[in-house]
Amino acid sequence: MLAGAAALRKISGMAVIYIYKNCDQCRKAVKWLAAHDLKAEEKPIRETPPTAEELGEALKQLGRSKIFNVSGADYRQMGLKDRLPGMTDAEVVELLASNGNLVKRPFFVDRKTILAGFNEADWEIKLF
Repeated sequence: MLAGAAALRKISGMAVIYIYKNCDQCRKAVKWLAAHDLKAEEKPIRETPPTAEELGEALKQLGRSKIFNVSGADYRQMGLKDRLPGMTDAEVVELLASNGNLVKRPFFVDRKTILAGFNEADWEIKLF
């Protein structure tokens, strides 16, 4: 990124990044934000899951397949692969808001953008 390019960033308002401290992708995302002079409040995703409002917007922007942590034990133990197709969007949002382990991480939110999972190229495109 060029010097001064941080002024061009698309982050609007206070950004939040939900992370899990032992998650390598979360650490990479936090480091990437810092390297690009982007500030975001860090919240522990397990103890403080994203809000229903944030998750509802994520569902609209990203779709169900992009916001679930499908590799997590909770996802498998709850049999969500088979249950999700029969669930309403409201039920999906309620489930995710009640269990941060089910949310793909890192989970980044600002007033305009929601990102789930860390892909440097995607973050570059969406945040600049």
